[in-house]
Amino acid sequence: MRELATGARYLMQGQRWVAQHGRLYAFCLLPALIALVLYVALLVLLAFQAGDLAVWATPFADDWSGAPRNLLRLGFVVLLLAVGLMVAILTFTAVTLLIGDPFYESLSEKVEESEGGLPDGPDLPWWRELWTSLTDSLYVLMRALALALPLFLLGFVPLVGQTIVPALGFAVSGFFLTLELTSVAMQRRGIDVRTRLRMLRARKGLALGFGVPLAATFLVPVVAVFLMPGAVAGATLLVRDLTGEAGSGNRPEQGETTAGY
Repeated sequence: MRELATGARYLMQGQRWVAQHGRLYAFCLLPALIALVLYVALLVLLAFQAGDLAVWATPFADDWSGAPRNLLRLGFVVLLLAVGLMVAILTFTAVTLLIGDPFYESLSEKVEESEGGLPDGPDLPWWRELWTSLTDSLYVLMRALALALPLFLLGFVPLVGQTIVPALGFAVSGFFLTLELTSVAMQRRGIDVRTRLRMLRARKGLALGFGVPLAATFLVPVVAVFLMPGAVAGATLLVRDLTGEAGSGNRPEQGETTAGY
């Protein structure tokens, strides 16, 4: 529970940090706004095409009577839209970080400087950093989908789908959101995505405390836009904790522990 509270506190500290740096905060809203417009357009397009896709995917039902055929294709449309929404939630952060790489890199550096200075790390050309961000995001997405899709299918199981599955879904989404958001500060230290995953697995409570509240708020797209800069700032503070660099202002209070799980 202490680790969960510590993770949530880093999230709040990140939001407070950007609130105190209004000009930088406004500057860093642009990538999330661009990503939001892109995702809304794609989801609207999917909604308009879902009926035609359902007909295309179920040719075997052409000879069925009206009610069973319509019920099958309606179910396919609902499933398709739900999968589209799930993929949008899982990829929104990654796409926003890719679009806004220079924005969030600058923001994260400012946070590091305010907390004691930038760490030593590899000096890579911008194109190499962008390629690393893209491949890391694809890796994270594949790992997230490997867990999210079975949970989605279990969601149709009575009782389990309405109780256990949503809780597990938020936990999975929250953990991978934390994994994605820490990429900015982790790459600065030359820490690859697999090592990052191991570090967060060792501190699951910290990762979940940071990511689960964020995943819940990211269900509302407009809220996600306004929270993204603070989420990047908070993730930077969390990385400084993971690597033992946390400034005195961000260490857990006396009596708390940051021991790994």
